[in-house]
Amino acid sequence: MPHTKDKQFKLRVDNFSTMKAIIKKNNTPGLSLENVSIPKVGINDVKIKVTHTAICGTDLHIYKWDHWAQRTIKTPVTIGHEFCGIIDEIGPGVKKLKEGDRVSGEGHITCGHCRNCRAGKKHLCPSTIGIGVNCNGAFAEYIVIPESNVWPVDSEISSEVASFFDPLGNAVHSALSHEMIGEDVLITGAGPIGLMSIKICQFVGARNIVITDENDFRLSLAKKFGASRALNVNTQNIKDHFEDLKIINGFDVGLEMSGNPYALNDMLTHMHHGGRVSLLGLLPKTTNINWDNVIFKGLILKGIYGREMYETWYKMTQMLKSGLDISQVITHRISVDDFEEGFRVMDSGQCGKVIMEW
Repeated sequence: MPHTKDKQFKLRVDNFSTMKAIIKKNNTPGLSLENVSIPKVGINDVKIKVTHTAICGTDLHIYKWDHWAQRTIKTPVTIGHEFCGIIDEIGPGVKKLKEGDRVSGEGHITCGHCRNCRAGKKHLCPSTIGIGVNCNGAFAEYIVIPESNVWPVDSEISSEVASFFDPLGNAVHSALSHEMIGEDVLITGAGPIGLMSIKICQFVGARNIVITDENDFRLSLAKKFGASRALNVNTQNIKDHFEDLKIINGFDVGLEMSGNPYALNDMLTHMHHGGRVSLLGLLPKTTNINWDNVIFKGLILKGIYGREMYETWYKMTQMLKSGLDISQVITHRISVDDFEEGFRVMDSGQCGKVIMEW
C-alpha cells in the first residue's frame, strides 16, 4: 500500500490537474458540474483562466436536449462559448499575446485553408468548428483556443460585457450589414441579441426602431433600451403605428432575431420595396413564406452566421469605447455553482443576459 505522504501528493497533483466544468455528459436533458482534466496548450494555442461566462440560447438548446441538440452534439462535451478571462499560459509559436492579458474569444474555429478563409472571409468557412458545440467549450475554469481566435479586451470594457462579445457581434454583424442612417428598422425577437440591436441601430443613426415579441418582460426591457415601439404581436398590429411614426410604405431594414416563421412573414409583409433583411434566427426547416413579398418588393435577404472575422470584433470594440452602452441587457449574475438556476431563468424567458462568475 502507498504511504500516507504518497496519497497526499497524489491528491495535490489531482487538484492541480483537474478543473470544474459544465458538461453535457449523457444524451438526455440537463447538464452537470464535473471535475475534468485541464486542457493542455499546443502549438499556437492559448490557455485562458475563465472569469466570466454568459448563457446563450445555444446552451439552452443543449440543456433541453431538443432536436437540434440531438442531431448536433456528441457527448460528453464541455459546453459554452461566451466568455472572458485571463491568459494563463501560451503555447509555442504564440507571438502577439502574453500571460496576464485579459481576453475574450471568437467562438468559431475555421480551417484557414478553404477558398473563403484564404480570401479573408473566415465567417463563411464551410468547415467551421463551434466552441462548446463541436469541441470542448468555455463553461470551465480553463479553455484552450488558437491564438488567432483570441481577442484582447480593452481596459475601458468590463469583463461582464466582454463575456458576451459573441452575441453582441451577431447583433453588430446583422445591423451593420445595411445602410442605417435615417432608416426605419423592424426587429423581430426581443431576446438579448434583439435588445442589443436596438442600441446599435440607435448608435449608428436609425430613425425609428420597432421591435416585436410575445414576451412582455422582454418588451419592457426593449422600451428601456429606447425602442420607438415595443409591440406584443398577440395584441398589437405593426401597421397601426405607421402614422404616428411617419412610416409611409414600410420598413427599410429588417433584423429577424426570433427564428419564428410567423414573425418572419410579418416582417416581409411590412417591408418597404427594396428593403434589406438580416436573417439571424434559426427557422424551422418547414418554414413557408409568401415569396410575392420578396420578389415583387425586390427585397434583399442576407443570412447571418456569427461574426465577420475580425472586422465585427473591431467595430463593436470601437463602438463600446465611443459610448455604446449595452450593460442594461444583463439582468442576472450567478455563481457557476448555481448554474441550474441560470438555465431555469433562461428557460423562463424572464431575463436578458445571465452572467456566470467563475
